[in-house]
Order: sequence, then C-alpha cells, then structure tokens
Amino acid sequence: MTSKIVMIDYGVGNVFSLLHALQRVGVDCILTDDVQLIQSADVVILPGVGAFEDAMNQLKQKGLDQVLINKPTHQWLIGICLGMQLLYEISEEFGVHQGLGLLKGRIVKFHEGSLKIPHMGWNKLQSAVKHPLLKDLNNEAYVYYVHSYYASEIESSTLIGFSDYGLSVPGIVLKDKIIGFQFHPEKSGQVGEQLLRNLLEVVA
Repeated sequence: MTSKIVMIDYGVGNVFSLLHALQRVGVDCILTDDVQLIQSADVVILPGVGAFEDAMNQLKQKGLDQVLINKPTHQWLIGICLGMQLLYEISEEFGVHQGLGLLKGRIVKFHEGSLKIPHMGWNKLQSAVKHPLLKDLNNEAYVYYVHSYYASEIESSTLIGFSDYGLSVPGIVLKDKIIGFQFHPEKSGQVGEQLLRNLLEVVA
C-alpha cells in the first residue's frame, strides 16, 4: 500500500483506536487538519463520535467542509460512524442541520418504543450486494455499533451492507469514491480488521 492516507483531525471522535486499528493492518495514517496535506492525499478518513451539529461546526471553522465538498475526483473519502452521517444532506439530530451533501439521504433518529436507543453493541452485518468490501466475510459477521441516528432515504444503489435493528440500518454505503461505515470497524474485532484490509484493497 503506497497510497497517502490521512485522517482528519477536527476535535471530534475516537481517532486513536482507529489509528491503532489501521496500524495493525499495516497502514501508516497521518492525523492532520492541514488543508494542503488533506487535498494531496489519496485517501481521506473522516472519523467522528458525538453530535452532528458540533462536528459540522468544527469542520466549518477549519474550512474543511469545503475541502471535502470540493475534493479531487481521484481521492477516496471514507466516513466512519458520525463521519459517515456527515456525508449526507440533512440531519435531524437536535434540530435540522445541513451536512456535506455528498450523498443523498437524511439522518434520522430511531423511533422510541421497543428498540433500545442508542443502538449499541454487536449486530450481524448482512450483504446487500456482492462487493470486494465484503470479501472473506461469512454470514455470521458481527460488527459493533454505537448510534442513535441512522441514514434514511438513501439511494438504494449505494447500499453495500446493512444490519437489522427493527428496520434495515445502512452499515456500509458506497458511491463513486465515497464510502461510509456506520459501525466502528476498529471496535469490531477480526471482522473489523478484515473489513479494513478489504477497504485498503479497494482504495488501492
């Protein structure tokens, strides 16, 4: 893997466990908020844990929202957890907020009732299509989620993998050179490591 990979440092997210997970699969990833470094990268990872509005404000304050919206066509952008949600047009988390608008869809809350919110813990990852991102994963692949909001009204053609939590929760989405993981691959054990290896092969 000779691609230059950077992770955006914008004050939001559990970045160090993700950096360590990438190191375990043989990847050196630069954590940075430097615009030039981000623009020159082959692969940009947008992590995130926390509130949608706060994350968007942090990106805007650093001018990174426009860097991502206007990314070079050859560049891969990988959103993880909240980072995936930021890729969409609108979020309904504590109000209505504009996202990056790189993917069509809306971030909405799980309905109160029989579901435990947040959706937290292990859930089975099911394939929507056959794809290299899911290579060498069997039908008993479980991944780790922590979220109260999920992507809805998405383009069906972008769905790669999903989990059932009273409804179909998009787990992996892909459009052009944009990939989103709603779950945490860095917390998903051997399955997560295989997913990261698959990701690295795809973006290579």
